[in-house]
Amino acid sequence: EGWLNPINKEDCPLGTYHVDHVGPMEMSKKSYNYLLVVVGAFSKFGWLYPTKNTGAEAVVDRLRKQSSVFGNPKRIISDRGSAFTSTLFKEYCEKEGIQHLTIATGVPRGNGQVERIHKIVIPMISKLCHESPGEWYKHVERVQQTINNTPPRSTKISPFKILTGLEMRVAEMPNLEELLENFATEEIDSEREKSRLQAKENIVRLQEENRKTYNVRRKAEVEYKINELVVIKRTQYGSGLKLKPKYLGPYKIIKQLKHGRYEVVKVGDHEGPGRTTTVAEFMKKFDPSFGSNESAGWPIVGSDDKTTRSGHTY
Repeated sequence: EGWLNPINKEDCPLGTYHVDHVGPMEMSKKSYNYLLVVVGAFSKFGWLYPTKNTGAEAVVDRLRKQSSVFGNPKRIISDRGSAFTSTLFKEYCEKEGIQHLTIATGVPRGNGQVERIHKIVIPMISKLCHESPGEWYKHVERVQQTINNTPPRSTKISPFKILTGLEMRVAEMPNLEELLENFATEEIDSEREKSRLQAKENIVRLQEENRKTYNVRRKAEVEYKINELVVIKRTQYGSGLKLKPKYLGPYKIIKQLKHGRYEVVKVGDHEGPGRTTTVAEFMKKFDPSFGSNESAGWPIVGSDDKTTRSGHTY
């Protein structure tokens, strides 16, 4: 339940950072075990920093180094991990004039910018370092470069160009680019499947609500048997037919279908189709002693018509 409430993005590439940790990864030769991920909310530009742990000192150290090149953001959005709720991180943000916002526990969509990077970074690095898992950190720069040079679906412009206004000059990395494109396609397929499942759930829920509302004013339908004689309700009226009998018959039931539907065939010579399908609520039992409904004024069993064959009412 609940709506998705996107965070307002300023038209400033470095105004808001989303930060989070990825890992634990395979322990590297340099004891790196995690990745600190920083993503610019507007540009989608990402920075990937290998770290030995998820402590506040490592986070602050990387942010200070990033600040020496890009300056400070106006605000940082993170989860409630111990590094981001620490006194050290709080003091750093206060000193640098950064507003720190935390997302609700157990609601990863609140920090969706880095969640999307997680889905891409881990498979890409795993693919590149499958022969030497302990050297995964050596591939981080290439992965970061590829991500920042690839236009995301939301902006259709590469993060690097949004940030700098220039096209990135870099040697082609077809394997990585193809891999990233495949991940994007998988994400689209996944989102489409989620949308379809959600649509199906909504339809089923609405159908159930409509069924309950409709059935409140209904009663159980009469069940008829094969070969039973019935009359069927006239469903078409035209010029000169308004004074005609409301029911046609007799008809014989020849087949019982699902959901109170029956297939019937005409018995005798009277008005109406020779063979048709109707529903229980449009049928009434026919009393054979009264003859054809078309040629007689006798009431039908269960009918509200109180007129007799002689024309008298009772």
